[in-house]
Amino acid sequence: MKSWLILGTCLATLAACDGNGKATPNDNSTGPAPTTDGKLVFSDDFEDGTFRPEWERGQGEDGVGKWRVEDGAVIGVDIKNDPLWLKQELPDKARIEFDVTALSSVGDIKVEVFGDGVKHESGYILIFGGWKNTLDVIARLDEHGKDRKARNTHGVVPGHTYNMAIERTDSTLHWFVNGKHFMTYEDPQALTGDGHRHFAFNIWSAPVKFDNVKVYDLAK
Repeated sequence: MKSWLILGTCLATLAACDGNGKATPNDNSTGPAPTTDGKLVFSDDFEDGTFRPEWERGQGEDGVGKWRVEDGAVIGVDIKNDPLWLKQELPDKARIEFDVTALSSVGDIKVEVFGDGVKHESGYILIFGGWKNTLDVIARLDEHGKDRKARNTHGVVPGHTYNMAIERTDSTLHWFVNGKHFMTYEDPQALTGDGHRHFAFNIWSAPVKFDNVKVYDLAK
């Protein structure tokens, strides 16, 4: 009976399931496998119950909500695109890993990478199940921009923890979910150098939980 319940849940949310019944994005795109090397240059599991000095709230649309650490994870709600920036700079060639859980059926999992460490939409914006769990997006400097890459989502499963990785070693940004290639954004004018060295969690209003951040330098 348990297996039938799992199957029903995955079909209802338009997500696939692996052999253990875990929900995984049902994506048919092809791409490289995530790297497994690199030097670990930053990690945070938030188990100390508070934010370390490396984290700082940035500028978006002045949400009334607060980023907080609760039960060893970061939770945000009603943030209105005020990113929680990692102040430590990213390597030019980097892999960023983290776990994320949507706490409502709205989905709307969002992170920003290679931004300026201050403002929303200063780098690339990656959104899983945005716009009320309807779209997956990678955007450059404007999440509504004409040059964004967008597609209909198969749906974020509320309460399920996804492991995500974002990699860049050249002009292409690769996004992986649960170890599988998810989306790619090719940028001939890649956002690099000063003003494009930071990573952030972000949300609009729906509650989302983030945890277990790791940054790897892929040049080492």
